[in-house]
Amino acid sequence: MPPFSHVPVLADAVLDAARQIPRPDGLLIDATLGGGGHSALLLEQHPGLRLIGLDQDATARAAAAERLAPFGDRVSIVATNFADYVPPEPAVMVLADLGVSSPQLDVAERGFSFRLDGPLDMRMNAGGEGETAAELIDRLEENALADLIYGYGEERLSRRIARRIKADLKDKGSYDGTAALAYAVAGCYSPKARRGRIHPATRTFQALRIAVNDELVVLDRLLQQAPDWLEPEGMLGIISFHSLEDRRVKTAFLRDERLQRITRKPVVATEQEEEANPRSRSAKWRVAQRLAPA
Repeated sequence: MPPFSHVPVLADAVLDAARQIPRPDGLLIDATLGGGGHSALLLEQHPGLRLIGLDQDATARAAAAERLAPFGDRVSIVATNFADYVPPEPAVMVLADLGVSSPQLDVAERGFSFRLDGPLDMRMNAGGEGETAAELIDRLEENALADLIYGYGEERLSRRIARRIKADLKDKGSYDGTAALAYAVAGCYSPKARRGRIHPATRTFQALRIAVNDELVVLDRLLQQAPDWLEPEGMLGIISFHSLEDRRVKTAFLRDERLQRITRKPVVATEQEEEANPRSRSAKWRVAQRLAPA
C-alpha cells in the first residue's frame, strides 16, 4: 500500500478564515483529519492553537500522527466518525474536508476505485462494521438501486445501469471486483460518451460510496451539532466536493439561527491550484461564524 499523501485543497481560503478566530490559543477541531494537511498549516499559522483531529481511517490517523508529530502535545488524534463525537470544550474553529483522499481512492484494496481493480467494499472504516458495496447492490431491488444511483450520484442513466447490474448479478452471482462493475456501468453509455473526461462510472461509484458510509446522514448530523461545539464568534468551515453536500452546507448556514454566513458564495480553487492538484477542481469552501449571545 503506498504512503498516505494528503495535499490540502483550498489551503489559502482555510488559512484566511482562521485569521478570524476569536482566540489564538483556543481549540481547533479537524473533524476529517485525513493526513493532517490542513491541521498542520493551521497549527503553523497559530502557534497557540491546540488540535483534536477525528478520523475513522486507521491509515489516515497513522499518517497524520507522523505529519503532526512536530507539534507535540498540542495534538490529540481520536479514532471516531465525527457524527459520534462530543468535544471536551468549546472550539474556536471546526473544520471538515468532506473529500475522499487519494490513498482511499488510489489503493485498490479499499474498493473505491473504478480504475484499479479491488473488492467491492467502499467502507471508510476499512474492513470494519457495516454493509459493503457488494452486499448493498445484492440486497437492493432494481428500482431501489436505480433510485439510489440517481439520488446520490445524479446519474441520468440510473435505470439502465441498475437494470444491467441486477442482470449481471442474476447471471453471474456477483461481480469479481470494482473493475467488473465499472465495465458494466461504462457499457450503459454510448461509445462516444465513454471517451469523455469523466469516467462513466464516476457517478455510480459516488452513489454507492455515499450509501455505504451514510455520508449525507452523517453530514446532516455534523451540521446540526458543530455550531454547539463552537465558542461565540468561532468559525465553522466545510469543504464539499459535489452538489449534494454543498446544497446541505449552504442551506444549513442560511437557516441556522446560531450561525452567520461569512462566505455568501463558495470559494473555489484557482486555475493554478487546479493545475497543480486536479482533485481541487470540484472543491467548494463555505464558512460561517457562531453568533455571540445577544
